[in-house]
Amino acid sequence: MSRLHTLHNEQDQSPWLDDLKRSYLRNGTLAAMVDDGIRGVTSNPTIFAKAIAGEDTYDDDFATLAAQGSVTDAYWRLVMDDVGNACALLRPTYDEAIGGDGFVSLEVAPDLAHDTDGTVRAAKWIHETLDRPNLMVKIPATKAGVPAIRTMIAAGRNINVTLIFGLERYDEVIEAYISGLEQLVASGGEPSRVASVASFFVSRVDTETDRRLEAVGSDEALALRGKAAVANAKLAYAHFQQRFSGSRWEALAARGATVQRPLWASTSTKNKAYDDLLYVDTLIGPHTVNTLPEATIQAFEDHGTVARTLDRDLDAARAVIDGVERVGVDFADVARVLEDEGVASFAKSFDELIQALTDKATAMAAGKATT
Repeated sequence: MSRLHTLHNEQDQSPWLDDLKRSYLRNGTLAAMVDDGIRGVTSNPTIFAKAIAGEDTYDDDFATLAAQGSVTDAYWRLVMDDVGNACALLRPTYDEAIGGDGFVSLEVAPDLAHDTDGTVRAAKWIHETLDRPNLMVKIPATKAGVPAIRTMIAAGRNINVTLIFGLERYDEVIEAYISGLEQLVASGGEPSRVASVASFFVSRVDTETDRRLEAVGSDEALALRGKAAVANAKLAYAHFQQRFSGSRWEALAARGATVQRPLWASTSTKNKAYDDLLYVDTLIGPHTVNTLPEATIQAFEDHGTVARTLDRDLDAARAVIDGVERVGVDFADVARVLEDEGVASFAKSFDELIQALTDKATAMAAGKATT
């Protein structure tokens, strides 16, 4: 049995693939990964930008679609085709898990990150266009995104909340989920049919915090490098356990509602001086998801450790965050900066992809004109 299977069977953590491209669907790579224990797929604008720009498997379909409409419309048709096929491949996992796993995520356009109404319209359009029970639409946890998340949960839609970095915003996301479910129940809806994950980004927290600790430069500050991200995630998990308990949540659970699982995102190690599984082995616990790029999956299968670690040493985790603050690093500001950078990075990837596709469509049109 693979370590991925053991991770789910023994620790109730679901490993998802943090990648999607057409070649994975056509050459059997994704199917093989599912056989080996992958239980879901996530995507984002950067992932699709790399896939479409880096593979010729999209060219024929793109040429046809670009001739029929706008380049942006062609993009959405391409990615929806991939996501729809991935949903079909993972549908047996979804059915076997009774709706608890087997999801594929597709993000709304990143230029909507600060537009609540636009996000709601886009999320509805994606859900209605693809119409798959195991589709999750990704909405960023920006100030404008949080009310859109609540609206979509109240409408009974599956939502992957992305780009969460700090506990304050995470609490708002949980509240949006719970209040959205309460609104759904009040309108006669069925909460057992709604699934959601809260994607808490990990490695980027160390990247930004380490940069600030190195700027401080004291021995105390330098000793904290590489510790803030895991500590932050552990405190997030403790908050998850606290919020999904008590009478308010139990009233929803009695109606069949399921918890909004924390999902650990950005789990590949960016600093080569750190262990390659720093953000995997340390964050294992029940009712969670870890979304992994292919290289990290291979590393985990080779030398990962399957053991419950997520709720160990909470006092030490609190001490790390307190220490970061004590040496002069504003940890709340770290989260704010990372949110802004995450939104900007996805928007940049999307804009660059649309421009590259526009250039390709122009070249194709010019080629036809000369034949």
